[in-house]
Amino acid sequence: MAIEFLKRSKAAAEIAADDAKTRATVESILADIEARGDGAVRALSEKFDNYSPQQFRLTDSEIKAAMNKVSARDMEDIKFAQKQIRRFAEEQRASMVDIEVETLPGVILGHKNIPVQSVGCYVPGGKFPMVASAHMSVLTASVAGVPRIIASAPPVDGAPHPAIVAAMAMGGAHEIYVLGGIQAVGAMAIGTESIEPVHMLVGPGNAFVAEAKRQLYGRVGIDLFAGPTETMIIADAVVDAELCATDLLGQAEHGYNSPACMITNSRKLAEATMAEIERLLKILPTQETASASWADYGDMIVCDSYDEMLEVANDMAYEHVQVMTERDDWFLENMHSYGALFLGARTNVANGDKVIGTNHTLPTKKAGRYTGGLWVGKFLKTHSYQKVMSDEAAVMIGEYGSRLCMLEGFVGHAEQCNIRVRRYGGRNIPYGKAAE
Repeated sequence: MAIEFLKRSKAAAEIAADDAKTRATVESILADIEARGDGAVRALSEKFDNYSPQQFRLTDSEIKAAMNKVSARDMEDIKFAQKQIRRFAEEQRASMVDIEVETLPGVILGHKNIPVQSVGCYVPGGKFPMVASAHMSVLTASVAGVPRIIASAPPVDGAPHPAIVAAMAMGGAHEIYVLGGIQAVGAMAIGTESIEPVHMLVGPGNAFVAEAKRQLYGRVGIDLFAGPTETMIIADAVVDAELCATDLLGQAEHGYNSPACMITNSRKLAEATMAEIERLLKILPTQETASASWADYGDMIVCDSYDEMLEVANDMAYEHVQVMTERDDWFLENMHSYGALFLGARTNVANGDKVIGTNHTLPTKKAGRYTGGLWVGKFLKTHSYQKVMSDEAAVMIGEYGSRLCMLEGFVGHAEQCNIRVRRYGGRNIPYGKAAE
C-alpha cells in the first residue's frame, strides 16, 4: 500500500489532553446541577450566557411573539425544510412494523415499537444558531409519536432566537426553554424544581454538550455520541479543486476543532485543492474558524487505488462522507462505517444538513462503526412479548425449558417450567428435577 499524508491533523495525544479537561469541567457542573437544581442552572446561565429571565420556559405568548419576528421568506423556507424532513421520517416510521407470529402450534411471539415517553432536544446556538437541528430532533420525535417533547436552545443576543423557536414550535415541541450548554442538557436529564426530567437526550452540541451527554448516558438514553462536525471528501479526477476546497471549508467553519479530510487517488487534485483552500481562506467571512480547523484538524491523503481509498475511509469512519468519483455507487455498496453519504458532485453536505430531508444528527469520532445517525427509529423501543395458547404447547416448551435450566444449574428456573408441565400435562415431576 502507498498511502501518503500531504497534510496531517494534530496528534491524537494533544486531542486527548483537551478531552480530559472537558471531562473534568462537565463532571463538576453536572454535580452542581444535581445538588442545587434551578439555582445552579440560573447561575450557569448568568455566567455563560449573561441571561437570567423570570423563567426559562417560554409561555405560549412568548413563543408567538418570537415567531412573529421571523420574516415571511424565512418562515416559508423553514416550512419547506420541515416538509422534506417529515416526509422522509414518515417513510422510515412506516418501515418499522409490529409483528406477531405463531412459531410453533400454540406459541405466539411478537414485538411492538413503542415511543420513548419523553425526550429532551438540544439545539445549539452560540456562534451559529442551528435552526435546522430543531427540525432534526423535535420533528422526528413528533413523527415517532413521543408524547412529551421538550426543546432547549441558548439565547442569542440576550433573547430567544426567533427562527429556532419557530422551528421548535412548528416541529411539535410541547415545552420550549431558553437554556444553553451543559446547564440545558443537565437540567433536562437530571431534572430540577421547575423541569421534569426526560427519558432521553438528543441533538448535537459543542464539546461540553457532547461530554455531558456521555456522562449522563445510562441515567437517560441518548441518540449517539456526537463530537465536533467531521467532513470527508472522497474524490478522483472527475471533480476539480474548487469544488473540493469549497466543500471542505464549508464544514470546517463549524468550529475551531472540526475535522476536514480529503482522500484521493490524484496527487494533482490533492495539491490543487490545498492551494485552492489557501485562496478561499483569504476571502471566506468565516476564515478565522475555518482556517484554525484546517490547520489543526485537516488531513489530505493520497492513495494509489480505489481499494485503498475505501479502506482509509472506512477506518476513519467520518460523520459526513462526500463521494465525488467515477465509482460513486461502488462506494455506496462497500462503505460500512460512516455517518451519512453524499453521492455525486450535485450533492453536498450543506443540503443534507439543512433541507433535503435526511437527518443531520450523525455519529462522529468513529461511532459510525456501531451506529447510524438520528432517525425516527431512535425514538422507538422495540419490545418483545410471548403468549402460550395451549396446554400442549405449555408442556412441550416447558420440557425443553426445564432441561436447559438444569443444564445451567438454575433449579428455581426449572421449577417455573416444571409447574406448567405438571399443571397442564398431568406429569409427576419430582421437585428440583429436570423433566424427562
